[in-house]
Amino acid sequence: MKKLSIWSITVLLLATTIPAIGWVSTNNSQLEFFDTPKEVNVIPAANNATVNAELFTQYMSSVYVQAKLAENGLDETVFKKALIGYYNLKKTQLLSAEKAIITIIDFSKKSSQKRLWIVDLKENKLLFNTLVAHGQGSGLDLATNFSNKPNSHQSSLGFYVTSETYFGKHGLSMKLEGMDKGFNTNARDRAVVIHGAEYVSQSFVNQTGRLGRSHGCPALPVELTKTIINTIKGQTCLFINGPAADYTSNYLDQDLAISNFISSAGTVQASI
Repeated sequence: MKKLSIWSITVLLLATTIPAIGWVSTNNSQLEFFDTPKEVNVIPAANNATVNAELFTQYMSSVYVQAKLAENGLDETVFKKALIGYYNLKKTQLLSAEKAIITIIDFSKKSSQKRLWIVDLKENKLLFNTLVAHGQGSGLDLATNFSNKPNSHQSSLGFYVTSETYFGKHGLSMKLEGMDKGFNTNARDRAVVIHGAEYVSQSFVNQTGRLGRSHGCPALPVELTKTIINTIKGQTCLFINGPAADYTSNYLDQDLAISNFISSAGTVQASI
C-alpha cells in the first residue's frame, strides 16, 4: 500500500494516453484505481480548473460511497455541501488539525427520522447516525422556520465549529461557534449548545409520532450524548441543513473548496 499525493494523482490524470483514474469503493475502505483509457492534453493541474474540479468530485463521491451514507439516509447533495464548507473552514485554520471529523444535521427530514450523521474523513467511515431535535419555534415534526434571533427558540442553519464542553442542567454539554453571519452567529449568546434530552428517543417518537423540541439546541439522545460530544469536541465542523431558500454562506464557495482541497497537504490511500 502506497500513499499518493493529490499532485501525483493529477499527473497521472493528465498524462497523454495513460489511463485516467477513477475511484471505487472496496471492502477494506481503501481507494482502488480502475482503468479507463483516455487521451487528454498535458496541462499543469494548478492551471486546469476542470481537472481539479473532477478530482474533488471524485473524492466527495468516494467518501460518500465508502462511508455508506446513502444506505443510512444522508442525501448526497447535503453531504457535498457540508464537505465544501469543511474544506473552506479547514483553510481558515479554525478546525482541529488532529480531527478530520464532520457532523451533518439535515432538518429537511422529519424529527422521527435519524437525521444526524458523524463522518470520519480520515477513515471514510460513518461513526454515528441518530436522532436529533430542533427548536420548538421551528415547527412540530418538521422544522420549517429558522432564526438567529435571541428568544426565538428556533434552530439556526449553517456551519459551526465545536467549542468547549461544560456541565449544565442537561449534564455534559458543548458550546458552538456559529460561522455564518446573519444565520447562526448568535449561537453562543443564545446558548445554542449540544446536549442530551429525554425527549430525543425512539420511545418518545413511538408515543407522540415525533421528537420533543428544544429552545433551539440540536439535542441528542441521552445515552449517546457523552460519546458523541467526546468524539466531535475541540474544533470540528458541524453543518446544519434545512429547507430555507434564503440561506447563503461564504463557506459554500465550491471553487475555493476545490483550491483548498488541491493545495492541502493531505494524502489519499490507494491500492496500486
